[in-house]
Amino acid sequence: MKLSEKIIALRKANGMTQEELAALCHVSRQSISKWEADIALPETEKLLLLGEVFHVSMDVLLKDDLLLQAVSNVSCCGDNAVHPKKPEIFEGILIKESVADDTVIDLLHIHKVELWNTGGQPKYWTALFFTCSHTDFPEQISRVMKSGTGTGGNWFVDFRSDQTKYIVFKNKICKYQIGNRQEKEAVCAECRKMGIPDEQMNWPE
Repeated sequence: MKLSEKIIALRKANGMTQEELAALCHVSRQSISKWEADIALPETEKLLLLGEVFHVSMDVLLKDDLLLQAVSNVSCCGDNAVHPKKPEIFEGILIKESVADDTVIDLLHIHKVELWNTGGQPKYWTALFFTCSHTDFPEQISRVMKSGTGTGGNWFVDFRSDQTKYIVFKNKICKYQIGNRQEKEAVCAECRKMGIPDEQMNWPE
C-alpha cells in the first residue's frame, strides 16, 4: 500500500474530511488532495505530524510493504482536536564534530548520515540530517557546541522550525523569521562578531 493510499485510509477511518486533516497538519486542503492523489509528498515535518495525528509509526507510513493493521479513532475533529499543543519540530544538519558532548545526539531522529571531505584537518566531518521534537532543543544544543581557538574556532549549527531559522553557537541562540531580511542581517552581523566568514552564511532556508 502506497503512502497516498494510507493517508486516505487513515483519514477516512478517523472520520476526517480533507479540510479537517489539513487544519491538523497546518497545510491547505489542496496539499492533502495532492498527497492523496500521489501528486506530491509531505515534507518531513508533515510526515511526523501525520504520524502523531493517526498514531502510527514512520515505518507504517513510508514502507510500501507494510499494511495498516489497525487505526485509532479520534473523539473529535477540526479545531477542537488540536490539543494539547504539539511540540515544535526542528529540522536541520548537525556536524557531529561540532559538539563537545555527543549525548545530545540522543535527542535527534537521524534520517541520513554523510561524510563530508573538508580538504583539511580533520579530513572528514560527519553530517547528521535530523529532526527533533524536544521543545528545548535550541537551549540543549547551545550548551554543548564547541567554541574557542582550542577547538577550531566558534562552531554553529543551523536548523529551522516552521518559518523560524535558528543559528546556534555555544551559549548563544540567534533566530529570524525566514523572509525577513532585516532580522536575517542582524543574525549575520552577530555571526561575523563570532568570527564566521560570509561564505559560511549561505545556510539553507
